[in-house]
Amino acid sequence: MQTGSRRQNIVQVLRNSSGPVSAGRLASMFGVSRQIIVGDIALLRAAGTDITATPRGYILTGTNDGIIRRIPCRHRPEDMTQELRILVDNGCLVRDVIVEHPIYGQLVGQLNISSRHDVDEFISQVAQSDAAPLCDLTGGIHLHTIICPDEETYDRVLEELKERGFIFEDHS
Repeated sequence: MQTGSRRQNIVQVLRNSSGPVSAGRLASMFGVSRQIIVGDIALLRAAGTDITATPRGYILTGTNDGIIRRIPCRHRPEDMTQELRILVDNGCLVRDVIVEHPIYGQLVGQLNISSRHDVDEFISQVAQSDAAPLCDLTGGIHLHTIICPDEETYDRVLEELKERGFIFEDHS
Protein backbone atom coordinates (compact mmCIF):
# COMPACT_ATOMS: atom_id res chain seq x y z
CA MET A 1 0.00 0.00 0.00
CA GLN A 2 1.28 3.44 -0.92
CA THR A 3 2.11 5.82 1.95
CA GLY A 4 -0.50 8.40 0.90
CA SER A 5 -3.32 5.89 0.63
CA ARG A 6 -2.33 4.35 3.99
CA ARG A 7 -2.68 7.77 5.62
CA GLN A 8 -6.07 8.28 3.97
CA ASN A 9 -7.12 4.85 5.24
CA ILE A 10 -5.91 5.70 8.76
CA VAL A 11 -8.19 8.77 8.74
CA GLN A 12 -11.09 6.58 7.53
CA VAL A 13 -10.50 4.05 10.31
CA LEU A 14 -10.47 6.81 12.92
CA ARG A 15 -13.57 8.45 11.43
CA ASN A 16 -15.50 5.16 11.46
CA SER A 17 -14.34 4.05 14.90
CA SER A 18 -16.62 4.38 17.91
CA GLY A 19 -13.61 4.87 20.20
CA PRO A 20 -9.85 5.37 20.28
CA VAL A 21 -7.68 3.21 18.00
CA SER A 22 -4.19 2.31 19.23
CA ALA A 23 -1.07 2.70 17.09
CA GLY A 24 -0.47 -1.04 17.53
CA ARG A 25 -3.89 -1.89 16.15
CA LEU A 26 -3.39 0.45 13.19
CA ALA A 27 0.04 -1.10 12.56
CA SER A 28 -1.51 -4.58 12.46
CA MET A 29 -4.27 -3.42 10.13
CA PHE A 30 -1.82 -1.93 7.63
CA GLY A 31 1.07 -4.38 8.02
CA VAL A 32 3.60 -1.79 9.17
CA SER A 33 5.42 -1.02 12.40
CA ARG A 34 3.94 1.02 15.22
CA GLN A 35 6.65 3.63 14.59
CA ILE A 36 5.49 4.05 10.97
CA ILE A 37 1.96 4.74 12.26
CA VAL A 38 3.28 7.30 14.78
CA GLY A 39 5.08 9.03 11.90
CA ASP A 40 1.95 8.91 9.72
CA ILE A 41 -0.09 10.48 12.52
CA ALA A 42 2.50 13.26 12.95
CA LEU A 43 2.39 14.03 9.22
CA LEU A 44 -1.42 13.94 9.14
CA ARG A 45 -1.49 16.40 12.04
CA ALA A 46 1.04 18.66 10.30
CA ALA A 47 -1.24 18.64 7.23
CA GLY A 48 -4.14 19.84 9.37
CA THR A 49 -5.99 16.64 10.31
CA ASP A 50 -7.29 17.07 13.85
CA ILE A 51 -6.08 13.84 15.50
CA THR A 52 -5.75 13.56 19.26
CA ALA A 53 -3.71 10.97 21.13
CA THR A 54 -5.45 9.60 24.21
CA PRO A 55 -4.17 7.00 26.69
CA ARG A 56 -6.27 4.42 24.78
CA GLY A 57 -5.30 5.45 21.24
CA TYR A 58 -5.98 8.00 18.53
CA ILE A 59 -9.27 9.74 17.77
CA LEU A 60 -10.41 12.33 15.28
CA THR A 61 -11.44 15.46 17.14
CA GLY A 62 -13.69 18.21 15.96
CA THR A 63 -16.23 15.69 14.66
CA ASN A 64 -18.46 15.57 17.73
CA ASP A 65 -21.95 17.02 17.62
CA GLY A 66 -23.16 19.05 20.56
CA ILE A 67 -22.17 22.11 22.52
CA ILE A 68 -18.68 22.58 23.91
CA ARG A 69 -18.30 24.05 27.40
CA ARG A 70 -15.56 24.35 30.00
CA ILE A 71 -16.43 23.80 33.63
CA PRO A 72 -14.25 24.78 36.61
CA CYS A 73 -14.04 21.95 39.12
CA ARG A 74 -12.45 21.23 42.45
CA HIS A 75 -12.60 18.01 44.41
CA ARG A 76 -10.54 15.48 46.30
CA PRO A 77 -8.84 12.68 44.33
CA GLU A 78 -11.29 10.11 45.71
CA ASP A 79 -14.17 12.08 44.13
CA MET A 80 -12.83 11.78 40.58
CA THR A 81 -14.97 8.74 39.71
CA GLN A 82 -18.16 10.40 40.91
CA GLU A 83 -17.41 13.62 39.02
CA LEU A 84 -16.72 11.82 35.74
CA ARG A 85 -19.78 9.58 36.10
CA ILE A 86 -22.03 12.61 36.56
CA LEU A 87 -20.76 13.89 33.22
CA VAL A 88 -21.01 10.66 31.20
CA ASP A 89 -24.29 9.54 32.79
CA ASN A 90 -25.83 12.73 31.41
CA GLY A 91 -24.59 11.96 27.89
CA CYS A 92 -21.56 14.24 27.85
CA LEU A 93 -18.11 13.50 26.50
CA VAL A 94 -15.25 14.63 28.75
CA ARG A 95 -12.73 15.80 26.18
CA ASP A 96 -9.90 16.87 28.50
CA VAL A 97 -8.69 18.13 31.85
CA ILE A 98 -6.79 21.42 32.09
CA VAL A 99 -4.71 22.76 34.98
CA GLU A 100 -2.70 25.94 35.41
CA HIS A 101 0.84 25.04 36.48
CA PRO A 102 3.03 27.74 38.10
CA ILE A 103 6.06 26.85 35.96
CA TYR A 104 4.71 25.28 32.77
CA GLY A 105 1.52 27.30 32.38
CA GLN A 106 -1.53 25.51 31.02
CA LEU A 107 -1.26 21.71 30.97
CA VAL A 108 -3.88 19.71 29.10
CA GLY A 109 -4.54 16.01 29.49
CA GLN A 110 -6.62 14.39 26.76
CA LEU A 111 -9.32 12.16 28.26
CA ASN A 112 -12.10 11.56 25.71
CA ILE A 113 -14.25 9.71 28.24
CA SER A 114 -17.85 9.07 27.20
CA SER A 115 -19.09 6.07 29.20
CA ARG A 116 -18.91 4.42 32.61
CA HIS A 117 -16.62 1.83 31.05
CA ASP A 118 -14.24 4.63 29.99
CA VAL A 119 -14.43 6.14 33.50
CA ASP A 120 -13.62 2.79 35.11
CA GLU A 121 -10.72 2.20 32.70
CA PHE A 122 -9.30 5.65 33.39
CA ILE A 123 -9.60 5.28 37.16
CA SER A 124 -7.94 1.86 36.91
CA GLN A 125 -5.04 3.35 34.94
CA VAL A 126 -4.63 6.10 37.53
CA ALA A 127 -4.62 3.52 40.35
CA GLN A 128 -2.09 1.26 38.59
CA SER A 129 0.37 4.00 37.64
CA ASP A 130 2.83 5.93 39.73
CA ALA A 131 1.64 9.16 38.08
CA ALA A 132 -0.68 11.54 39.88
CA PRO A 133 -3.71 13.06 38.16
CA LEU A 134 -3.13 16.61 36.89
CA CYS A 135 -5.57 18.06 39.43
CA ASP A 136 -3.19 16.91 42.21
CA LEU A 137 -0.80 19.63 41.01
CA THR A 138 -3.33 22.36 41.79
CA GLY A 139 -5.04 21.33 45.00
CA GLY A 140 -7.85 19.72 43.02
CA ILE A 141 -8.65 22.80 40.90
CA HIS A 142 -9.06 22.01 37.20
CA LEU A 143 -11.16 22.64 34.12
CA HIS A 144 -12.90 20.05 31.99
CA THR A 145 -13.78 20.64 28.38
CA ILE A 146 -17.01 18.75 27.81
CA ILE A 147 -19.28 18.18 24.84
CA CYS A 148 -22.96 18.01 25.78
CA PRO A 149 -25.84 17.08 23.48
CA ASP A 150 -27.63 20.37 24.25
CA GLU A 151 -27.85 23.34 26.61
CA GLU A 152 -30.45 21.62 28.81
CA THR A 153 -28.04 18.74 29.46
CA TYR A 154 -25.24 21.18 30.27
CA ASP A 155 -27.47 23.00 32.79
CA ARG A 156 -28.43 19.69 34.42
CA VAL A 157 -24.77 18.61 34.69
CA LEU A 158 -23.75 21.95 36.14
CA GLU A 159 -26.52 21.76 38.75
CA GLU A 160 -25.60 18.21 39.77
CA LEU A 161 -21.90 19.09 40.06
CA LYS A 162 -22.82 22.14 42.19
CA GLU A 163 -24.98 19.98 44.47
CA ARG A 164 -22.00 17.66 45.05
CA GLY A 165 -19.68 20.62 45.71
CA PHE A 166 -17.52 19.87 42.64
CA ILE A 167 -17.83 23.28 40.95
CA PHE A 168 -14.99 25.63 41.81
CA GLU A 169 -16.18 29.06 42.78
CA ASP A 170 -13.82 31.86 43.81
CA HIS A 171 -14.91 33.16 47.22
CA SER A 172 -12.02 35.61 47.71
